[in-house]
Amino acid sequence: MSTSPIKITEPTQEQNKWHNKLVLGDCLEVLGRMPESSVDLIVTSPPYADSRKNTYGGIHPDNYVKWFLPIGAELKRALKDDGSFILNIKEKAVAGERHTYVIELILELKKQGWLWTEEYIWHKKNCAPGKWPNRFRDAWERCLHFTKQKNFKMYQDSVMVPTGDWAKTRLKKLGNNDKVRFNSQVGSGFGKNIANWIGREKAYPSNVLHLATECGNKNHSAAFPKELPAWFIKLFTEEGDTVLDPFAGSGTSCIAAYELGRSFIGIEIKDEYYQQAITEIEELKAPPAQQKLI
Repeated sequence: MSTSPIKITEPTQEQNKWHNKLVLGDCLEVLGRMPESSVDLIVTSPPYADSRKNTYGGIHPDNYVKWFLPIGAELKRALKDDGSFILNIKEKAVAGERHTYVIELILELKKQGWLWTEEYIWHKKNCAPGKWPNRFRDAWERCLHFTKQKNFKMYQDSVMVPTGDWAKTRLKKLGNNDKVRFNSQVGSGFGKNIANWIGREKAYPSNVLHLATECGNKNHSAAFPKELPAWFIKLFTEEGDTVLDPFAGSGTSCIAAYELGRSFIGIEIKDEYYQQAITEIEELKAPPAQQKLI
């Protein structure tokens, strides 16, 4: 990302009406009513192709891109110029091979003006066991990172991780090449100075997130763990910013945003999950004594 200054603007009265709000309805229609440039981060997991049929009816892989593009256009309108859009998605296998609808969607979103800035991988540490004749079980999903411009908000220090035991052993005995910048011997232009890690307790993470699939929203057909949206909320927003989930389900992203001191906007088409999300959010808002009673 660019290091040039980010312009900060105060939310308008119309934008404030949407803060900490859950809306029951079709996301395309609701997004059309939202103010332009009103959210700092979009983090969501839409129904995958031909998945959640009992919940959302399912979308055929061949029709997925056409279905999602109008939504993508409205998301781009609602997102601030320095904001980010995280799309948790995974292609499925059809007739013995992986369908290309995710790749096709990426290319079409780029044509809409989105920048495909990065791809994060969610490694599901405890995915369900299984075996197929021509492949193994799925243990990862994509978290695609789109932005509207190269200059976007990103707070890398907020997701730093402990350096780990490797640093204790590796830094005990340093060779001559460890005390100076040692350039890669394959001619890549990259280099490292191992001695710079002495005394450091934290490091920046990779783009692979190792998270279990367990979550508190057991009643939803495909809820992701709260730690997943929380990681991106910490990385791309600061307190007081607004997080949007247009496929809110039982409210996992909204709950994560609220607990981290951000405003949230959640849209959900199924009344059952909308009601569940409302209940969980209201419980969070209740004073501690009332939370115990609930």
